[in-house]
Amino acid sequence: MSDSSFDYSLPGSGKLVEDKVARQWILDQIDSPTDLKKLKPVELKQLAKEIRKEILAVIATNGGHLAPNLGVVELTIGLHRVLDCPNDKLIWDVGHQTYTHKLLTGRRQQFRTLRVFQGLSGFPKREESCYDVFDTGHASNSISVALGLALAPDRDPEQAVVVVIGDGALTGGMSWEALNQAGHLKPDLVVILNDNEMSINGNVGALSCYLNRIRLDPAYNKLKQDFEEALRKIPAVGERMVHFGESFRNALKQYLVPGMLFEELGFKYIGPIDGHNIQAVESSVSGAIKIGGPIIVHILTKKGKGYLPAENSPDRFHGTGAFDIKTGSKLVNVNKTPTYTSIFGKTMIELAKQNPKILAITAAMTDGTGLRQFSQLFPDRFFDVGIAEQHAVTFAAGLALAGWQPVVAIYSTFLQRAYDQLIEDVCLQKLPVVFALDRGGLVGDDGPTHHGAFDLSYLSQMPHMTVMAPKDENELRAMLYTAVKEQFDGPVTIRYPRGCGVGVKLDKQPKLLKIGKAELLQEGKDVAILAVGRMVKVASQASDILRRKSSITSTVVNARFVKPIDHQLIKEIAKNHSLIVTLEENTTIGGFGAAVAQVISKIGGSRLLNFGLPDKFVAHGNIDQLFECLGLSASSIAEQIFNNWES
Repeated sequence: MSDSSFDYSLPGSGKLVEDKVARQWILDQIDSPTDLKKLKPVELKQLAKEIRKEILAVIATNGGHLAPNLGVVELTIGLHRVLDCPNDKLIWDVGHQTYTHKLLTGRRQQFRTLRVFQGLSGFPKREESCYDVFDTGHASNSISVALGLALAPDRDPEQAVVVVIGDGALTGGMSWEALNQAGHLKPDLVVILNDNEMSINGNVGALSCYLNRIRLDPAYNKLKQDFEEALRKIPAVGERMVHFGESFRNALKQYLVPGMLFEELGFKYIGPIDGHNIQAVESSVSGAIKIGGPIIVHILTKKGKGYLPAENSPDRFHGTGAFDIKTGSKLVNVNKTPTYTSIFGKTMIELAKQNPKILAITAAMTDGTGLRQFSQLFPDRFFDVGIAEQHAVTFAAGLALAGWQPVVAIYSTFLQRAYDQLIEDVCLQKLPVVFALDRGGLVGDDGPTHHGAFDLSYLSQMPHMTVMAPKDENELRAMLYTAVKEQFDGPVTIRYPRGCGVGVKLDKQPKLLKIGKAELLQEGKDVAILAVGRMVKVASQASDILRRKSSITSTVVNARFVKPIDHQLIKEIAKNHSLIVTLEENTTIGGFGAAVAQVISKIGGSRLLNFGLPDKFVAHGNIDQLFECLGLSASSIAEQIFNNWES
């Protein structure tokens, strides 16, 4: 339950408390985890309150992952009191729940810069702190990382390796591959199962049901201990009965033992433990380290703990923009334009009403991909497979094989995890699966682990794959309509950005697009600017700047299709323009610009200037700031075109 006696209201409508007040906080006395070990239980309880207040204040202003972080405050304090970090290794799965960890490891003074351009990352980052062991952002890889550290030949035998993984991340197959090997090799490894019954939305599948049963039966470890002690007290034969009873217990485990699945994999199981009781966390984790071998410590936490709006709506506060702390209400964006995500969701409903064969699949992203209403209207035609993108893709292949029309909605960065399945299970067999890639291009504050920087490149490499990117929300509707209406010889991908659309009027009935045909938006005699997706608007703006500030006139083309590319139009443009410019929100290596270059290289004549994301990982920050920093703003592009034109 929440501590309702603690006042989370802050002066200044959600801004940080005044410095003279902040200096009185116990939190301000914590420069490293070592300082935690000096605190008394009552001080630890107060520290947890202060941490929640600080997290609330910063996230209310900056946005971020609120509910997951409020849920692990006591767990993080307990871990850092037991462990000797950075000598001991603490690995966080996903890493979106590490705000308390950052506050306790020397980053208190920088915390208000969290997720701000050139500020602290919202995820663990090795270059940021020696306490961050591994850069994370995608789920289910932590146990593999920890196993590598635990089995390193030169590992200090006194060094503890501890993983924190959520029950949602256990839906990812990679975590079970690592558990399987760890149970076989038996390293000293502690896996903290942070069980809050949630990933982003509610967890799905048989594993979730299994963990529910464990939550309802916390008595196993005590039962086992009492049983063995009672047997040992029997004179002469007690110890032998304990040994004999091992095989008998194994036969009954499947009926009596809540942690049976983990024990069968070779892990000792401890739990469930109250994750909001710091002393209980300390006791269970220190005990697990002393026992040795691979151990699962099952810890129960409440997502959003301590802040009622987040407790009541943990999915809404999983990742949030700025909000009012007193009410929990999101601060309304003055931009009333609908998002690409919402347009996708509404269009899916329209098309599903017309076509009973359309199905929707997502991977733990029902809300994030705009499919919540679809799931409610068509429950038999909607599948949330959990954090299992590989399975989602091949599952869709099976449905397509059975004559259905699956639409797989996944964030661009997460579809990277299913690269092999895209090639082997979908493209190779020319199966008509539609992939709706949300968050294509730069996503802003979540940073490099979440930018969709590579999709145009890796998808264009795949035979039989059609790749589209809309210039606005109306064109997104047209592309989705085309994808399910046309008879494609293989899969189709529609890639669109995060956030609001351009604000154009929507056609009542989406238009059918001609496959592989670009759209000529304006004609000019000097420079041709070919753009794809969100960069089409930037191309038009750059063209206007050139026209106002010089005598240069531009032809502007909305490519629409990255594959198949419009060879005919590009060849015609190359004959009439001495400089061709390409714009894309994707790495320039193997992307749209590279495809245009291949066409032009065969006919020669025109010079080519490619704009896109650099061959490096782009930091987190506001989209406009990132565009300016990368030379992708309209003014920067116009200036570079002018300089190249002059040369």
